[in-house]
Amino acid sequence: MHLSVIIPSYNGEKDLPGTLEAVRGYLSRQSYDWEVLVVSDGSKDKTSETVARMQPAMPNLKLLDNKTNHGKGWVVRQGMLAASGDYRIFMDDDNSTTLDQIESFWPYTKQGYDVVIGSIEAAGAKINENAQWYRRWLGHMSKYIIRVVAGLWEIKDTQRGFKLFSAKAAKDIFSRTKIDRFGFDIEVLALAQKMGYKIKELPVIWNNPGASSVSLKSYVAVFMELMKIRLNLWRNKYSINQ
Repeated sequence: MHLSVIIPSYNGEKDLPGTLEAVRGYLSRQSYDWEVLVVSDGSKDKTSETVARMQPAMPNLKLLDNKTNHGKGWVVRQGMLAASGDYRIFMDDDNSTTLDQIESFWPYTKQGYDVVIGSIEAAGAKINENAQWYRRWLGHMSKYIIRVVAGLWEIKDTQRGFKLFSAKAAKDIFSRTKIDRFGFDIEVLALAQKMGYKIKELPVIWNNPGASSVSLKSYVAVFMELMKIRLNLWRNKYSINQ
């Protein structure tokens, strides 16, 4: 199995059909073996039925159907550890970053990078966004705070939902993660850096219609999780050999 695609989803009934069709269209043109894992985070709508309807046309599509909501970090961890691909990528269920953009990632895996991440801050990125001004401002300011507190100054955008890992890195990192919600991206990259994995940040095209569920409360929650990550690193709660 060359590639596993993990798609965390909460109430994705509306977005998933188009996303899965686009993913299927891209992967069906590839010569390697692949699988797609949709991980439902206690969805209240017909997410599971939506995936089931598409499985006859997409035999390599699997569903991990959690009945309880745990958080995006929890279900991404579950998907990464359940996957079997030599490389494992997670992406958003609204297809905000399309899977075909993984093409620019592959050359760097051959150069020894175990973690390759999509970014809207890297040179060459394109943003199609209609979000409210305060969300753009909060997002801009939070990136600087994250880079300083988490010790990730070289990474300009930690939060994009498009990250590729080698199987070894995925197992090594996600088996240690403790953050279950929005701050998990920060934790994953902090752990990758702490364990010596090479990280490459690449520009992507990001489409955000402005209907994000990320609120001011979410930013506060991320900040609290950021401080928890910092403390965990100081206390070596992740059991990383120094």
